[in-house]
Amino acid sequence: MSHALEALLARGAAAGLRALPWRSSIAAGAALGTAAGGLGLRRRVARANLALAFPKKPEAERDAILAAHYRELGRVLAEYTRMGELSALDSEAIAAVHGLEHLESARARGRGVILMSGHYSSFELLCARLGRLHPTDVLTRRVSNPGVERWLTERRHEAGLGTISSETGVREVYGALKAQRFVAMLADQDARGHGVFVPFFGRPTSTALGPARISIATGAPILMGFTTRGRDGRHALELEPPLEAEDPRASDAAERLTARHTARLEHWVRKRPELWFWLHRRWKTAPPGSAH
Repeated sequence: MSHALEALLARGAAAGLRALPWRSSIAAGAALGTAAGGLGLRRRVARANLALAFPKKPEAERDAILAAHYRELGRVLAEYTRMGELSALDSEAIAAVHGLEHLESARARGRGVILMSGHYSSFELLCARLGRLHPTDVLTRRVSNPGVERWLTERRHEAGLGTISSETGVREVYGALKAQRFVAMLADQDARGHGVFVPFFGRPTSTALGPARISIATGAPILMGFTTRGRDGRHALELEPPLEAEDPRASDAAERLTARHTARLEHWVRKRPELWFWLHRRWKTAPPGSAH
């Protein structure tokens, strides 16, 4: 299928979801997610990941987590189509925001703030909601389809977010933090040989050092945030106390800080495993010298 046709179909599906009331759209999204799961979309990868993360859980329980995850992916897609609307201060999609005092104390330092989460429920809705309070940029990775990429950028800008490309944006990240903006980043996908191996679900896992290095270099604290969906479909947004290097001058300071923010992500994934993105090969890269 051509990129143009893919983009046209994606825009058409998004327009259909956006035309529905919010609650109807997330129900429709959940149904789409279930259909994607029924078609086996990266099911083998997801089941292997769940077996690695939860080896003691019965297979039936892991499969139930995966089925719930496909439904959540569909809901997230439905919400992405109207992120600008849902991030408004009086949004019906957001039940509560906890931990704003941590954000205020981090912002008061005047070094900017690194917002971090994972591919965990509607994580960009969290960014957009906080972007209503303070100028926020999102560090993005380009997708292969230019038409889909444009659509994603339009939705982010519609929600008031700035975008910085991960391919060329390191200098822009430093500039944004110097201007005391928030910069949202993710570091929960395989970093290949460029990453550092830190524990994640009991396994050495290749993880990007960038957020920790930038935090140490600029003095901008890392603030972890997560969205959890309640039974009524609405989100609670949770911000944690800032993370900073214990000894910024230590040779392993960035590695230790990376291990700490990865441990916080694991905590949240264990609490609500159906909300994290299991379709990515998180443990693809093996540590040097290991049998894999």
